[in-house]
Amino acid sequence: MNTASSRSTLTTPQRKNASMCQHQPPCPSADSADREAAHPVALHPEQGWSLLCNGVLLFEDTGELLPDGQIIAPHRPLAASQVMKAA
Repeated sequence: MNTASSRSTLTTPQRKNASMCQHQPPCPSADSADREAAHPVALHPEQGWSLLCNGVLLFEDTGELLPDGQIIAPHRPLAASQVMKAA
């Protein structure tokens, strides 16, 4: 019995469209510099991550996983003790 042949391998139009955003105006794409401004569609603060409507996984340490698999390293703001003050 071949169970793999019973599975459908066709993609639907919904799967071809990587964006889950239905907002107007649409949220920034995963390629945009402001991609973190997209609306969250799944929040899991107890696990430390959120899924944004543009397909970006946003982690609480400010790291990101983009829909294409690219990893964005955490980019935390500097602590007040590390910021230089102008004289």
